[in-house]
Amino acid sequence: MRSVCYKAGKLNTFPCSVFFSRPANTSGLSSFLSLVGHHRVSEGYVLMNSYFEKLGRTVLERWQQENFSLEAFPELARIAIDESPPSENVDIEEMIHEFLSEDDQPFQSQSGFGQPELVAFNHQRFYIQILFWLEGTTDIHQHEFSGAFHVMQGSSIHAEFDFEGARSVTPHLRIGDLRMKQIELLETGRTVPITSGRECIHSLFHLDTPSVTVVVRTHHDPGTGPQYNYLPPHIAIDPIYADGLTMRRKQLLGVLETIDHPEYARFVGEMVESLDFERGFNMLLHAMERLQVLGEWEAVLAAFQKKHGELAKGVPDTLAEGLRRESISRMRYHIGDPGHRFFLALLMNVPARKDIFAFIKERFPDQSPIETILGWAEELIEPGDFGLTLLDAAFPENLDVPMEAQFDLLIDALRLALEDDSSNSKDLTREQSGIHAALSGSCLRPLFS
Repeated sequence: MRSVCYKAGKLNTFPCSVFFSRPANTSGLSSFLSLVGHHRVSEGYVLMNSYFEKLGRTVLERWQQENFSLEAFPELARIAIDESPPSENVDIEEMIHEFLSEDDQPFQSQSGFGQPELVAFNHQRFYIQILFWLEGTTDIHQHEFSGAFHVMQGSSIHAEFDFEGARSVTPHLRIGDLRMKQIELLETGRTVPITSGRECIHSLFHLDTPSVTVVVRTHHDPGTGPQYNYLPPHIAIDPIYADGLTMRRKQLLGVLETIDHPEYARFVGEMVESLDFERGFNMLLHAMERLQVLGEWEAVLAAFQKKHGELAKGVPDTLAEGLRRESISRMRYHIGDPGHRFFLALLMNVPARKDIFAFIKERFPDQSPIETILGWAEELIEPGDFGLTLLDAAFPENLDVPMEAQFDLLIDALRLALEDDSSNSKDLTREQSGIHAALSGSCLRPLFS
């Protein structure tokens, strides 16, 4: 769960937090860039600088009429974008060529956000950025800025959340119940308002490589921070805040992990028993995977729960869900097929099988959701060290089934779960029960709920 986290703020800072990875499949990118060398502006399109200068001036004039009201800005920005959408008015290949060949560009930040970020218009009150995404998946987050974003190319799964019953443990950590209130498929041409603060908690999973978004946004909205990241289902943390001592302790634990120090688990356990909730939670977050490898995770987690009692009630589920989501994010490093990436996006973001079926039906209206999932599963099954695997679900070793017979058993078990709403384990054979447990305990869990 070591996502790269950045803070929203001035132009030289970063809008939100992201999992970054190397591109798994750049064939789409190669095709996308194949026309960059063509110097002719495509019919019906305008040059990048003239388009975004006009958009920026339009937003500025209208916002000034609203006395630069932050409350008015998101809808004002959305309307201005939709009146002349970038997806219909800017040729991306020509935009890239213009940016590469023309020095007369707005000030470019040193931001690590986007892959990359291009600043297309800059004013002291707001700016316009063009964000390319190859493998970026945002954490669930809120913003310290407002505005609107537009899907210029590609598509994304967009989820919005409420954080109910929230309680601040420290200024940098809150506990509560994260509830999904809406999830939708954003296709090219969609524009979505962004409201700063806790009223707009959302995440994006980019489906296509590359995806390109245009964001019209303020630099910083006072009083709307911290820009929390949300770890479902129960924790919100400020991704920017970290005291120097905690940072160095994590780094030192990294050294001990690298050299396979025999006292690693004991040292972490002693820290967790003595630290406050916030720092203890951060240590658990950092050390969880290593402790699981060592077989010491349950003992250290129990020590944390004993120390903090009711306050720690939601921590085990939060850490387990974080591990599941990171596992899915890592799979994107190696999966380039658009259908498979869509499947991963659903598994990460959609909590229930019926809703997954609905999304598949929307994107593939002529196909059965069950048969579509089974088709993806057949394509994703691979040989592992001790048997076949489906994503992060391994065929149970204790069943002692030859590898050549495992494929059909995996598919049959998955079909049974998809077709049977009850999934009643007492009606399953020993083999089916073992495979059912392996699949439902993996990133495929939403298919069993």
